[in-house]
Amino acid sequence: MTTEPAALRLNPEQLTAPIDLDNLGFATTDDLEPFRGILGQERAVEALQFGVAMSRPGYNVFVMGEPGTGRFSYVKRYLQAEAKRQVTPQDCVYVNNFDEPREPWVISLTPGSAGQLIETIEKLIDNLLATFPAAFEHPAYQQRKNAIDRAFNQRYDRALDAVERLALEKSIALYRDAQNIAFTPMKEGKALDEAEFAQLPEEERDRFHADISALEENLNEELSSLPQWKRESSNQLRELNEETITDALQPLLEPLLEAYCGNQAVCEYLQAMRQNLLKTVIDQLVEERALESRPDAYKKQLLTEQYCPSLIVGHATNGGAPVVHEPHPSYDNLFGRIEYSPEQGALVTSYRHIRSGALHRANGGYLLLEAEKLLSEPFVWDALKRALHSRQLKMESPWADMGRLATVSLTPQVLPLNLKVVIIGSRQVYYALQDLDPDFQEMFRVLVDFDEDLPRTPDSVEGMAQLLKTRTSEEGLAPLSAAAVARVLTYSTRLAEHQARLSARISDIFQLVAEADFLRQLAGDPLTDTAHIERALRAKETRTGRVSARIREDMVSGVILIDTDGAAVGKCNGLTVLEVGDSVFGLPARISATVYPGGSGIVDIEREVNLGQPIHSKGVMILTGFLGSRYAQKYPLEISASIALEQSYGYVDGDSASLGEVCTLISALSRTPLKQCFAITGSINQFGEVQAVGGVNEKIEGFFRLCQARGLTGQQGVIIPRSNVPNLMLDEEVLQAVRAGEFAVYAVSCVDQALALLAGAPAGELNAEGDFTEGSINAQVVARLAEIAERDREEEEEGEQADTEGK
Repeated sequence: MTTEPAALRLNPEQLTAPIDLDNLGFATTDDLEPFRGILGQERAVEALQFGVAMSRPGYNVFVMGEPGTGRFSYVKRYLQAEAKRQVTPQDCVYVNNFDEPREPWVISLTPGSAGQLIETIEKLIDNLLATFPAAFEHPAYQQRKNAIDRAFNQRYDRALDAVERLALEKSIALYRDAQNIAFTPMKEGKALDEAEFAQLPEEERDRFHADISALEENLNEELSSLPQWKRESSNQLRELNEETITDALQPLLEPLLEAYCGNQAVCEYLQAMRQNLLKTVIDQLVEERALESRPDAYKKQLLTEQYCPSLIVGHATNGGAPVVHEPHPSYDNLFGRIEYSPEQGALVTSYRHIRSGALHRANGGYLLLEAEKLLSEPFVWDALKRALHSRQLKMESPWADMGRLATVSLTPQVLPLNLKVVIIGSRQVYYALQDLDPDFQEMFRVLVDFDEDLPRTPDSVEGMAQLLKTRTSEEGLAPLSAAAVARVLTYSTRLAEHQARLSARISDIFQLVAEADFLRQLAGDPLTDTAHIERALRAKETRTGRVSARIREDMVSGVILIDTDGAAVGKCNGLTVLEVGDSVFGLPARISATVYPGGSGIVDIEREVNLGQPIHSKGVMILTGFLGSRYAQKYPLEISASIALEQSYGYVDGDSASLGEVCTLISALSRTPLKQCFAITGSINQFGEVQAVGGVNEKIEGFFRLCQARGLTGQQGVIIPRSNVPNLMLDEEVLQAVRAGEFAVYAVSCVDQALALLAGAPAGELNAEGDFTEGSINAQVVARLAEIAERDREEEEEGEQADTEGK
């Protein structure tokens, strides 16, 4: 197929797709209505609506898309709007389990009432401190207590009196103090000391010893019931204390039991507290003399630690369902944690040290997580799956199973879990989870897919302008003129790399607007106009353009060998794209090829030295297939050839150089020089058809800037695939050069068209006999292959003749 070069040359109108100012219909963004919702993501919106409305288990949501498309902000806004219309979940507190303190109970309360319960218990503790030990100082209590003590003392005294009477009959005195009871001999009504007793006759001393032994036996018999008397007295005193405490607690607890009669769990807790207080009041408020000497604040702290509920999650009365975003989804931040405090060299804890996590706060609503952060935390993903599967929120330490938790911990009562988890992540993470985790699909059945771009229609253009109005108003930026909006939309189309689409990377667009507004402030202008947008774009290019400028300087100075004029055999200029940080730029790279007789085939030097990545190697193998099917129908492709990207010292990937590589090989085979004023990019298939490539705008601009630095001649240009024409959104400098005839962009659809442009001569077509046009480049390739085949045949015949003569 022969096409004239002029027919392949693109008009300036084909190189960009500007926004028609006349159709915008406004002067500044102040004339527009604010935009609500999300622009051009109907599929994602419908999926999110379905996922939120579907209440069955397993219908959690994975939001897929690239950062900057507005996925996070929209999802959060939508969830908050939906949550306001839903039922507010109950409040939850943990309370002491007096029978087993290591297993705290959970109490659920109506929304907004947890704080009231805590305040009520705190007031109860204050009342306890005011009531005790005052209740034990009441005269009625003291009288009954004295009666119990007196009854015990009377029994005790009667027993001693009986023994004392017997002792006096035998001239023996009974002495007693707080600790001991002793017998002492008497004579003439006077107690004898040891010296006097020793002077008595031995017979009399023996009698005293015998009498004292008998009296001690009598004393033991009389006091044999003393432990029973003590028990009875203690029981009576305990009953009195319990009765006194119960009577004192009655007016304190009854109003609470009546107030919370509708909540069985609270009533059971208050009853358990009543029972526990019977012991606590005696131990901590009455009998502990050490505590009585301490201030009331210490006593209050003890009671608070024992009786006051610990808030786990509380809600506003009519706040709707919670929407919780956890930016750091560590295990503790999601599932909560149990804290410890040192006490006498050991770590201790209680139900008051339980801290809630994001799952507690989001229970009954929505939990918003970011996939990359979630998956980078140890233990979290498996624990989250277990919780969602069991629909229970269990608080446990992941370190316990590893034997790294060397202290007594708690096992709080398990909470029922009812929430919807919304994970936001990239496509790579979503597909990786689908492939590697069999549980993922069962638990996240709703996919919300945010597209990277949207159709460029009048509605989307208007929506984008309204979105700019909304954002500038929210952030206090100056309004944009219609021309500035048009330039921003053109930039959006450039980001989308398609003339009929707008980029959905809203954050990049707003970043440009914010930088332009900063320049507007410096200039003191009231509106952000096109000039501010252009300056912002140039400023960013300057900030990030050090690497590209340095490489271009090396090309201009000749350190990197790139020709932009003349012609050469086996050489042409390919186009590459480099990405350094947030800077993406195009650079020409020399493609060279050498051909000589042999049987090595086409050698890809990049692949041989392990710099060529799989896609690049695939492109070289495809062009090998194309050359064989095109030229080796009559003669074998018995050649040795090598292809390389000159002065390339890093990894090379992509097949966009395959069009340039095949043209260079054909040049080397046919000995046809190629024009160096052209740079070429494109991928080919095995039939020689040229296919689209990525980064075409950056590639064109990269070669243009090199030519511009050396001086535009009017002969320079780039050759791109015809299928890439809709992707063209070139810089204004390039457009001006094209309009002035100083630079050209050509679009080709097959190898022959590219070859004809590079060589400046027809590539040649096949006739009915299967031969190429005589004198054409393709015919020269076949002739070269015939020459090599004839040389190989002659060498083979000479070898056979030598073998025959030798015999």
